Amino acid sequence: MKKLLFLLFGAAITLTACEKTNDVANDLMPNDNVIASSQRQCAADEVLQEQLKADPSLKDRMDEIESFTQRAMANPASHRLLANGDIEIPVVVNVLYKTAAENVSLAQIQSQIAVLNEDFAATNADYNTTSTYGSVKAGDVRVRFVLDQVIRKSTTKSSWRTDDSMKKTSRGGIDPTSPTTKMNMWVCTMSGGILGYAQFPGGNPATDGVVILNTGFGRTGTAAAPYGLGRTATHEVGHWLNLRHIWGDATCGNDFVGDTPVHNTSNGGCPPAGHMSTCSNPQVEMTMNYMDYTYDACMYMFSAGQGGRMNATFVAGGPRNTFAQP
Repeated sequence: MKKLLFLLFGAAITLTACEKTNDVANDLMPNDNVIASSQRQCAADEVLQEQLKADPSLKDRMDEIESFTQRAMANPASHRLLANGDIEIPVVVNVLYKTAAENVSLAQIQSQIAVLNEDFAATNADYNTTSTYGSVKAGDVRVRFVLDQVIRKSTTKSSWRTDDSMKKTSRGGIDPTSPTTKMNMWVCTMSGGILGYAQFPGGNPATDGVVILNTGFGRTGTAAAPYGLGRTATHEVGHWLNLRHIWGDATCGNDFVGDTPVHNTSNGGCPPAGHMSTCSNPQVEMTMNYMDYTYDACMYMFSAGQGGRMNATFVAGGPRNTFAQP
């Protein structure tokens, strides 16, 4: 697969799962809700804590990645990529289905790839919906996505959860394809209102990639409002490229990005313009950021700092550098 690389990531100044649950059962329970709720759900920190318990060395790897990222962002001129151009990410889409509707069409898959390319290039039609935070918008992050392969598998499972079973052939799922050089996405039905989840850099390659609810995938076919514009994947790929939730998974928490305002917590729905935080030094919250929890129609930008943070994963020594090789 051809890889085009970009000049300096500095031009733009973990496992994350979407639902707050620790239940790792494989099959749908009688009272489980398999339809996305009206509030975007993302169990980022909870699932990461489970992985840290299972693999204590993960903390050291993630700490090292964070130190590297901060150094790279502080001195971008010292971390040049290998050549000019864009980073091109081959995408393998693994579809797990029980019903015909769950076997999402190629057109739906292609629509999701198109959304990712628009959102990461800042060519999305809603990019300039508001001028709020216009001065720190990332613009073109220079990451491109190309559909490499679609793998389909019929299953008897009614639902999947955040135990990574959909990523394992031994548990009825599909093993990832070349996860150090291709981004794997699993599209399936998930229980409990889960929209999706992604693995941060530093995790086990055997479970690396992004999981998306089939009704929150792409913008055609089974994609359904308010999460039917493909932004769940944009959000999760942001995590895959080392972005945290904008509120830092804590009240007035830290997302490790300097140009995003401190948020009280997540925002759902479509907040009114000028929505303020009540943290120290209150600011207008960046509710239109892809790493918040708002509806698909109300999120439409990364910040420049987030762009730089994502780009840092590709430079020499970065955790996604294998994707930047020729």
